[in-house]
Amino acid sequence: MNKLTVVMPFSLQSGFERTLRLFIQSPLTEEVIVLHEDGFRPTSPKCKVIRAASLASGEVLNDLIERIRTEFLIIITKPEDIEIPPATLERFIEVAESTDSGMVYSDYLEKKQGDLAEHPVNDYQLGSIRDEFDFGYVILFSIPAIRRALKKYGPIPAVVHAGIYDLRLKVSVDHGFFHIQEFLYTKKESDVKVRSQHDDQFNYVDPENQAVQKELELVATEHLRNIGAFLEPRFKNIPQSEYNFPVEASVIIPVRNRVGTIADAVHSALTQETNFLFNVIVVDNYSTDGTTPLLTELARRNPAVKHIIPSKFDLTIGGCWNEAVFSEFCGRYAVQLDSDDIYENPGTLQKIIDVMRSGDFAMVIGSYTLVNESLQEIPPGIIDHREWTDDNGRNNALRVNGLGAPRAFDTALLRRISFLNVGYGEDYAMALRLSREYRIGRIYESLYLCRRWEGNTDARISIEKSNRYDAFKDKIRTVEIMARRKLQAK
Repeated sequence: MNKLTVVMPFSLQSGFERTLRLFIQSPLTEEVIVLHEDGFRPTSPKCKVIRAASLASGEVLNDLIERIRTEFLIIITKPEDIEIPPATLERFIEVAESTDSGMVYSDYLEKKQGDLAEHPVNDYQLGSIRDEFDFGYVILFSIPAIRRALKKYGPIPAVVHAGIYDLRLKVSVDHGFFHIQEFLYTKKESDVKVRSQHDDQFNYVDPENQAVQKELELVATEHLRNIGAFLEPRFKNIPQSEYNFPVEASVIIPVRNRVGTIADAVHSALTQETNFLFNVIVVDNYSTDGTTPLLTELARRNPAVKHIIPSKFDLTIGGCWNEAVFSEFCGRYAVQLDSDDIYENPGTLQKIIDVMRSGDFAMVIGSYTLVNESLQEIPPGIIDHREWTDDNGRNNALRVNGLGAPRAFDTALLRRISFLNVGYGEDYAMALRLSREYRIGRIYESLYLCRRWEGNTDARISIEKSNRYDAFKDKIRTVEIMARRKLQAK
């Protein structure tokens, strides 16, 4: 018997027929299944048709898995846009058999303006549970691994959008995923876009995607139960503080080389109207563009501005936060403000602290509006992260890549835990760590204007850096899942 069943969606583009012929002609292929809603008519007995829009449906996937009689299933997500050498199929199967993996995927090439560019992807790990993990466009599943997983953890639920997500999570519990670090196929230029870290990062807060996100949350939550990392909504009380704080709140602004925006940020903080004392701690991480003398002058004219230059030279954003939090100036609550953003109005700080005081919260997260350099709103507008709920927010937080802003923290807890000394994901790591034990408060109205401009550190980044960022957040989730497993085991 041949070893492969291949599944791919139908496409009217010319490349579809080329890819279809490749699989039909391969001696490794038993059957090629084309998904098509309008009755695509195949010309080869090897080709069959399933009337369906995509494999995202749980019903379609369950029926498909039931009918497959081969050892392996290959899913091609965009058959019209890829070129697959015949040797690639042999390599995928060879690796799958050698490693006994539940899933195999590989790096690939991108055709850009006639040139080939490498597109590596990341290794899969325990914390790679976000639904947008990049496996590329060719994915091989072990059918025995699928059947064992579905027998143990139940069939794919009756979802419309999250079927493949549920399948790969269930297979991943007891089976390894193998990343072949070889460029085994080519992605055509037609769908290659300039990589931007925030191009798609707001999909999960778009109101139009709420039905999709709810399905994804249900699937991810069940996965956390399957691996022993699900947390019930039971929280510890915030411990009594042992510190005497000089003020009730401190606005924390880490900065390096933001001479064009830092004055606006500081002014936004200083003009907050509150019924408590607060200060503004700016941690100047050895700026070289004129930011330092500007801050020196602002601090001279405004006693509430505390201008700190660290004694260490190896700090990034998280390390700068620690400098502020452990300083003698820090208040009972530490409130975030980025050096190129501003608070939406003079009442922002009061609203945040009111919520911190109103409940037993380790942290409060607000909502913000995306704006351009001229502070004009840009799509998708308000980012409110309504996927957070008190009952399931700390579980669902492991599925998404961020939790929102502005963020406020109980300073005494920050002094117990400390931020990671990293320049990306330090806030996400802290939120996960705190939510493991304590309640997180939410404010769903916009409090903050977040500028999107070419000076943003994540505005345009290479695929290598994007992979590094994604792998780091996956690692954060891996550590957190392992910690939650230990907590549950007790």
